Amino acid sequence: MDSWVRFNTQSQGKERVLRAAQYACMLLGYTLHKSSVATDLQRTISELEAHMSLTRKLLRLGNSVEALQAAKTTIHLSDSVLRLCLTIGHLNRAMYFACDNVVWAGKIGIISKLDQQKWNHRSFRYYLFALILNVTRDVYELCLLLDCEDCYRSTKSPLSTSPSSAILADQLSSSSSSSSIPVTATPAVMWVWLRKRIHQIGTVLYNNPPLLLDLLKNGCDIFIPLDKLGIYQTGPGFVGTCGLLSSVLSIVTMLHPWLKLKP
Repeated sequence: MDSWVRFNTQSQGKERVLRAAQYACMLLGYTLHKSSVATDLQRTISELEAHMSLTRKLLRLGNSVEALQAAKTTIHLSDSVLRLCLTIGHLNRAMYFACDNVVWAGKIGIISKLDQQKWNHRSFRYYLFALILNVTRDVYELCLLLDCEDCYRSTKSPLSTSPSSAILADQLSSSSSSSSIPVTATPAVMWVWLRKRIHQIGTVLYNNPPLLLDLLKNGCDIFIPLDKLGIYQTGPGFVGTCGLLSSVLSIVTMLHPWLKLKP
């Protein structure tokens, strides 16, 4: 199994490049449609997008094995939240790839009379579940880093002795320790707390590029199955933009492995 995983990773770079090209074609086709360009060019772009999608499905053959292997690794993590999110996420990815392989077999005629729409919806449901778990993991990692930042700031330096800031600092310190807005806070205090929290989140993400890239990638990807399943339809223009952006981020993490969020 390890040898297959090593062999399979060699095609992931090509799949990511094709993915970026596929969603670029989707975005281009949407732009041409809005610009009322000749239908022949639109049809060519649409056919090119379909061919790239089919080629990607071919390159993803056997990815279920890699996802199952990853699940076998993450199930031994000490952190229960990470263990749950990552393991179930990898299992959903394995099911997504398996359904995707069935769709590919139906498209090329290996499986005749296959209900491709049904299997497509089934694969996107597994894809959506996996992305929800990935986003949950990212938010959990962010919360851990914010807690560490709160602990560090509380022990870094004493509060200002200015009387005008003492009351505000006291209210903010009680809210920052619990990471929630104080119930009896005035609108001014709530606004200061919100600005402080947003700045803190931005600082934490800026100092942790792997988490930032993973959160952006998953945030973009999640709109794809939401649109395909009809849960939240955004249109080919938005889906193409999100798919292109997430593909570029994936390529960046493959070119620079230190930017990939671990485990």
